[in-house]
Amino acid sequence: MIRVGIIGLGMMGRMHYANWRKIDGAEVVAVADTDPKRAAGDLSDGWSNIDGGAESLDTDRITGTTDPHRLIAMANVDLVDVCAPTPLHSELSVAALAVGKHCVCEKPLARTTEQAREVVEAAEHAPGFILPAMCIRFWPQWAWLKKAVAEGTYGRVMDATFRRVGSPPPGWFQNGEMSGGAILDLHLHDTDFIKYGFGMPGAVSSLGYTKVTGCIDHVVTRYIYDDGPIVSAEGGWGMADGFGFRMDYCVNFDSATAEYLMPREEPLVVYQNGKATPVPCDGPDGYFAELAYMVECINADTAPSIVTPADALESLTIVDAERRSVETGRTVSL
Repeated sequence: MIRVGIIGLGMMGRMHYANWRKIDGAEVVAVADTDPKRAAGDLSDGWSNIDGGAESLDTDRITGTTDPHRLIAMANVDLVDVCAPTPLHSELSVAALAVGKHCVCEKPLARTTEQAREVVEAAEHAPGFILPAMCIRFWPQWAWLKKAVAEGTYGRVMDATFRRVGSPPPGWFQNGEMSGGAILDLHLHDTDFIKYGFGMPGAVSSLGYTKVTGCIDHVVTRYIYDDGPIVSAEGGWGMADGFGFRMDYCVNFDSATAEYLMPREEPLVVYQNGKATPVPCDGPDGYFAELAYMVECINADTAPSIVTPADALESLTIVDAERRSVETGRTVSL
């Protein structure tokens, strides 16, 4: 049994707790949150852009604390799940790895690329494994797309467009010094998947604006590949209150077009030979899949490979280039 301690019980901590409870071979034994109410098990004031987060803890089986470093030091914790605000990701991940714990770290891996490099270096010398929680790599419809691209199921990709937009999230997310704005906290998902599916771009060209946080809250980027497909992504959380959250993609292959629309009853459809065919992607969402994968890796004594700390650093490097492109109005090479 892998004994899990969760640090941070906001949106992602609640989501992770709900999914850890479904995974055989893992048990949450401790939580830490600086809010005493949350640390005591009351999660009723949370929010989420996707349903599924827990609203309370099983306090009969879980130790709560307001000190994350106390949780990291607990002898009965095997894996530390870092769901605290972004500026704490690198510090807490490095601390967990330093005492031999396994670690799951919510995205982004760190607030800056410099901090992310510290995590990468710590992971290289640690006995435990770390999984950057890039859940979109594990989301069923995105995993399907990755396979279709890699295997050339419908021929080569001609162009691909990704979109992830919503209303502003509450709380610390609206402080750009903490969250990095939507370009880092939200848009990173699609930047990371584009790198995962199509490789490291040679350059990026981005437009964007600030609306909520003082950092870039809406961005449109073209990822430039030599002799590759035309790839672009739009991301932001500057939509009006009540707009909600939406994510979608449209990928045009030689012989078919694949479209994912989140609100649609059958979200993934392939258009080919005059027919629109829904593609069932049964199974759990990316939150469950990434945590279950980590358990499999620990049990097999094999470091995670679907996403690594080096991958997470590379994706942060691309986002940083996008930010510089917005600020300068120029294409930025990678």
